[in-house]
Amino acid sequence: MLEQRLTANGIEFGLLVDGPEDGDLALCLHGFPDSAWTWRHLAPALAARGFRAVAPYLRGYAPTSLAPDGDYTMAALASDANALHELLGDGRPGVVVGHDWGAAAAYTAVAAEPDRWRQAVALSVPLTGARALDLFCHEQMRRSWYSFLFQLPVAERIASEGDFAIVDRLWADWSPGYEGTEDIRRAKDCLRGPGNLAAAIEYYRQTPSELRPEASASPEIVTPLLYIHGANDGCIGVDVVRAARESFPPAASIEILDWAGHFLQLERPEAVERLVLDFLIA
Repeated sequence: MLEQRLTANGIEFGLLVDGPEDGDLALCLHGFPDSAWTWRHLAPALAARGFRAVAPYLRGYAPTSLAPDGDYTMAALASDANALHELLGDGRPGVVVGHDWGAAAAYTAVAAEPDRWRQAVALSVPLTGARALDLFCHEQMRRSWYSFLFQLPVAERIASEGDFAIVDRLWADWSPGYEGTEDIRRAKDCLRGPGNLAAAIEYYRQTPSELRPEASASPEIVTPLLYIHGANDGCIGVDVVRAARESFPPAASIEILDWAGHFLQLERPEAVERLVLDFLIA
């Protein structure tokens, strides 16, 4: 994959790009704690099938710039995705693939501007909308301890200790048995610059305002949607996915992938590639 830079929506993005320049856009969005290299298997597979695969580092993740207005809400992430499509989509509907925070961005982007996207794929974070509050059972609260930590004013200091040891812990908990040394190194590199870790934590601090009980139940999605979740995901349990099924559009396809955790696109790349390509090229 080639490294490029592009300014969109007031943000200077670092990008990884693969595939023919005239191919339909496949925008691949990563999550936390991760980097655009999380698509190192799927992006080349998409490129081989004629897509122009573009994997940006999300706002605040080096080498992408910090948000000048300090906005790290899902609405801002979706606005970035749609702005990137405006510049890279060549006027044709593209596809968006998102993992973790990238999944949340993908849902919001296709709901906001459905004409830009002919298909969407989300991994590891189900569509819940305001129902996320109802789905926070005791077991899920235990899994989500880090999100509570990130609400504290000392979160940045704690998260940076021991060369970001929290990142190692999260990967080990979320994808049991996966040896992700190189992936973890790249994820940490995205957080090392001035303001990068604080930006990543702001994603969590600004989310509660979007999960108010009075907020809309779920973004209305008419775009064909594939959702994939690892059966051994230690970040968001399969129990939450099952409880969230009614939040998905009736026609959405939901796949639970055995022998995979949270970072399933890296743990079982061939299985994920098969599901994604079969969905996109039906």
